Amino acid sequence: MIASGLDNPRGLVFDRKGALYVAEAGSGGDGPCLPGAILESCFGHSGAITRITKWGQRRVVTGLSSFGPYDGAAAIGPSDVAFGQKRMFVTVGLDEDLEDIQALPELADMGELLGVKRNPHGVRIVTVADLAEFEDAFNPTGDEENVNPNSVILDKGGVIVSDAGANDLLLVRTSGKIRVLATFPNRDVEAPPGLGFPPGYMLSMDAVPTSVQRGPDGSLYVGQLTGFPFPPGAANVYRVDRSGEVSVHATGFTNIMDIAFDKRGRLYVLEIFKNGALSGDPTGALVRVNGDGSQTEIMSDGLITPGGLTIRGHHAYVSNCGTCASTGEVLRIPLG
Repeated sequence: MIASGLDNPRGLVFDRKGALYVAEAGSGGDGPCLPGAILESCFGHSGAITRITKWGQRRVVTGLSSFGPYDGAAAIGPSDVAFGQKRMFVTVGLDEDLEDIQALPELADMGELLGVKRNPHGVRIVTVADLAEFEDAFNPTGDEENVNPNSVILDKGGVIVSDAGANDLLLVRTSGKIRVLATFPNRDVEAPPGLGFPPGYMLSMDAVPTSVQRGPDGSLYVGQLTGFPFPPGAANVYRVDRSGEVSVHATGFTNIMDIAFDKRGRLYVLEIFKNGALSGDPTGALVRVNGDGSQTEIMSDGLITPGGLTIRGHHAYVSNCGTCASTGEVLRIPLG
């Protein structure tokens, strides 16, 4: 473990100097609040970005928007971080239908891509792109309007964002202009037993693209969490070529939260629930995809709802307990 005491830690990235940054989704706040299907969630400014070096950890950006239940567990807020030449980019999730933004105006500060830049007076934070507004205006999939920008990577001409709510992949120019690179359709799956559906009943399952990385071949690779009923083994890693064509690259995963490539070009997949989101088991897994397409589990024991993955040298770095307020941590895992 190289960091602890984090609030719902999610995506991670190294800067050019070797410092590791992790997005903390925060723990919500004192309100205002909205009722939920299970628990009421409340708004606050507990989201943060933490910097980790050999000398320790420190929150370098604080006061970012966060939305979560009374205990802060599984809050939504800052979800990933990437570095440009002059500033840091941060995605702030939302995971709400856009009509909820109208019911709670404070949520208008979420569902955005932020730019963070240090200056002599502190930290300056600006909205680079309002992805909730883009979804409301264009809704590229034509499905229900929902927004949850999750993964972000630096790319030529801007940054690329995978929106797990809108089910699309977006290129955001530094000017704020947005272009759709790909969309990911729903898939029909048979309802698993125990949910009250008749045998053979088919459900439409959202794609939920949670992660994006540029692969060694120059294509983009996208991992999917999948939506309800979250069937084990149904999550794919998609390949998006330069023309925008989407194809399945690897199959057989469960609830992918993040992906990464090592310096040899091997793909690693982080599952937030290795046995499925409805299993009641919070155990996650780090899995390597081998050259012949087979899979090798690198680690699962001790991985509890992991929230993010990056690789540097011969180690994987995982934000562990990504749905835990105040007890999240970052693990360094040897890859051999």
